[in-house]
Amino acid sequence: MGKKGKRLVSSDVDEEARSSRRSTPTSLTRPISPPLKKRRLTPPAELQEVPDVLEGLPDEEAAEPEESSRVKGKSVARDETGVPEESHPQKLSEAGQSSSSQRIFKSPFRLTRIQDLPDELNKDTITLKDMLGDPLISECWEFNYLHDIDFLMSQFDEDVRSLVKVNVVHGFWKKEDPHRLDLQTQASQYQNVSLHAAYLSEIFGTHHSKMLILLRHDETAQVIIHTANMIVRDWRNMTQAAWLSPRLPLLKAPQQPVPDQDLKVGSGQKFKVDLLNYLRSYSSHRQQTCKPIIDQLMKYDFSAIRGSLISSVPGRHNVNDDSPTKFGWAALRQALKAVPIHPGKSDIVIQISSIATLGPTDNWLKNTLFAALATGRDETYKLQRPKPDFKVVFPTPDEIRRSLDGYASGGSIHTKIQSAQQAKQLQYLKPILYHWANDAPDGAKLGDDVVVKEAGRKRAAPHVKTYIRYGNKSERTIDWALITSANLSKQAWGEAVNSKSGEMRISSYEIGVLVWPGLFAEDAVMAATFLTDTPTTSEDTEGSGGGGGPVVGLRMPYNLPLQHYGPREEPWVATASYAEPDWMGQIWPGGNDE
Repeated sequence: MGKKGKRLVSSDVDEEARSSRRSTPTSLTRPISPPLKKRRLTPPAELQEVPDVLEGLPDEEAAEPEESSRVKGKSVARDETGVPEESHPQKLSEAGQSSSSQRIFKSPFRLTRIQDLPDELNKDTITLKDMLGDPLISECWEFNYLHDIDFLMSQFDEDVRSLVKVNVVHGFWKKEDPHRLDLQTQASQYQNVSLHAAYLSEIFGTHHSKMLILLRHDETAQVIIHTANMIVRDWRNMTQAAWLSPRLPLLKAPQQPVPDQDLKVGSGQKFKVDLLNYLRSYSSHRQQTCKPIIDQLMKYDFSAIRGSLISSVPGRHNVNDDSPTKFGWAALRQALKAVPIHPGKSDIVIQISSIATLGPTDNWLKNTLFAALATGRDETYKLQRPKPDFKVVFPTPDEIRRSLDGYASGGSIHTKIQSAQQAKQLQYLKPILYHWANDAPDGAKLGDDVVVKEAGRKRAAPHVKTYIRYGNKSERTIDWALITSANLSKQAWGEAVNSKSGEMRISSYEIGVLVWPGLFAEDAVMAATFLTDTPTTSEDTEGSGGGGGPVVGLRMPYNLPLQHYGPREEPWVATASYAEPDWMGQIWPGGNDE
């Protein structure tokens, strides 16, 4: 390229994040009444409307809020997940019932708002302030890989920011780790912030889970599982997604343990057992990191949750034992055995932001991960049912160059193709690699008659991770969908099982939620939705195969149909250098391997 560009180095990105985190947006100042404690076990209906601080939002979003009977000043009504109802323009009635006789359910997954995209591409999206800005939050447990304490604290309501008990769980367990020292410096500015280091027994493991657990003064709790690091860059212009539980009330009476064999996959009871077992994995002979939040969550009723928790924790795990909670690919396989799937030809699409070293052959990919993903409930069809086709969605350098943040967003997206082993890996991955944005000039042609369904995120580089099984090749129905922190790696999902011991090894902490249509209503179908969380068109609700039956939306983060890589295209590699300037005139020198 003859055109010269500005050199962008990783330190520029880090400095930008640091400077951004020091700036705390101002909010509306208004008096707030102290929250009442021990009102009753089941919160009254009026407490579903709680105040919200509309910090830093454009004028057109700061709609005139309703008055709250509990808190003086301005407030907005919130839905069952605690999110302002303005994030859901089309409100449905109870149990997903629409104004017609057809039952419609909003997407269980939410996309996050993109700062530099227009409102029409941000419909039904959610912000971190939507999640944390409720002044009734009394305690927050924040689990993540990267943390910016100043940024995190700026998202709480300004009137209670210094009162919320904030627990930050990270994976920098070595005392001399620069990341740990930086966190300690940041946390020292806040008397209400406590740091907890998760011990990692595996040298290549990370604490990669992304989760918020919130306790409120109205005696409800909430679990939020998402895909973003707790840093400014991830919440600004990168595609992310979140699953939010309903607000969980206190149990009306002590709950008797449910026998393991009676725990139904997808139920709130099973979700609670799996979450508590995940949290127990942080304990060691030296510390009981999560015991306080475990003791608290034991008191709450999880029955409103619809979803299966899929998590990974470091260590060696027997995949054949009778423990109720499995981890890694074994957890996914266990859950999918309860999920009905269509008998015809289908696609399983793996969309991730990192591809690790998987080996010079595709043995692990096909025989371990793909085999787990291909599991379904109807094993009677095992011989007749066609095997699903697998597709891996990952951006190319061209897509990173054209993204909203240009090359800067590429620092969060990783794979390697330089070594001989990595080159062999690329050879077996190349036939199944597809673009994030399906408008790549060098990609395979879609055809003139193809109708593209726009998700509105093609210029927002992907940090989201989704695994979706489409019920048919036309991608009109969805058998199941998973949102998770887990990328395409052995460290996240676990090694192949040892045939002698029955054990498999996992290196990292990961967490995600699996959903499927049958969780929401009998005979329901799940349909992909674009630019909205709600199935709204006849094509969504009837052409998907619903025939007027219940329909569950699934908000899509990428366009359909997918576009295959062209013959000369390769995936983006953050450690490689790129001399062609991005749309902002910057070049990428490589070497960024954070």
